Amino acid sequence: MRALLVVAHGSRRQASNDEVGELAGVLAARVAGRYHYVKEAFLEMAEPDIASGLQACIDAGAKQIDVLPYFLSAGRHVVTDVPEDVAKVATKYPDIEISILPYVGQVAGMVDLLAEICSPPSAN
Repeated sequence: MRALLVVAHGSRRQASNDEVGELAGVLAARVAGRYHYVKEAFLEMAEPDIASGLQACIDAGAKQIDVLPYFLSAGRHVVTDVPEDVAKVATKYPDIEISILPYVGQVAGMVDLLAEICSPPSAN
């Protein structure tokens, strides 16, 4: 079974964390053919943390887990913190394949998405 773990920063503002959970739910429906389980996790300030999110995927039966860093740039969290947290869990479960996907800001379509947001609505 393949799982997807969406990792966001986390916020003291619960509504922001809830938004990530809602995103994971909508994304789960969109990627249902590729992933059997989709969960959110947070780097800090919110639960579940990355280790708990990965554990939830494993407990659900995942043998392959893709981690999606929900970050816009390759700062310290993307370059160091997320990989370190993932590596700690991966060493405990060598039979589970855990991969880190490109972070959101690195995806080629991001510029197109931003251009679409900046475009004024068409006049009818």
